[in-house]
Amino acid sequence: MDQPPRLTVKQLAAQAQRLNQAVPYLAAAYRQALNRWQGDPVLRLTGRPIITECYRSSERQNELFALGRSKPGLIVTYKRGGDSKHNQGPPTPAIDVAFQLADGSVSWSGLLLSKFARLMKAADARVVWGGDWVTFKDRPHFEVLTAGKGGDKRG
Repeated sequence: MDQPPRLTVKQLAAQAQRLNQAVPYLAAAYRQALNRWQGDPVLRLTGRPIITECYRSSERQNELFALGRSKPGLIVTYKRGGDSKHNQGPPTPAIDVAFQLADGSVSWSGLLLSKFARLMKAADARVVWGGDWVTFKDRPHFEVLTAGKGGDKRG
């Protein structure tokens, strides 16, 4: 019989620590979406949602910004350090999600992320998914909007 992916005690502790960095209503939406995912007999076998990042320092943001530019790799952000919602807080209004697979590997499957996005947005109408953005599709990214000068401050 197929078994759903399981996290180690250390991985579960890291997940709790990351989730504690999020603004409370984003954390609550994630918990509700995760519970619904794990309660579905089909979805839970495809992979387990995990938070890969919540709060990140400006230095970490600049490291990610360098990817695909001054460092090898794919471009993963258009925000420099201090400009991302991940740099606010904690509590932070943004989380990045991936999926732990049964074999222990991690996936950023667009299909899995779109399914999880439906659960996140159903859990709280304030949740915005980066996969819905018109320009740069940031599928692992979930955030709650914050007011600022000139409109929303996505990223």
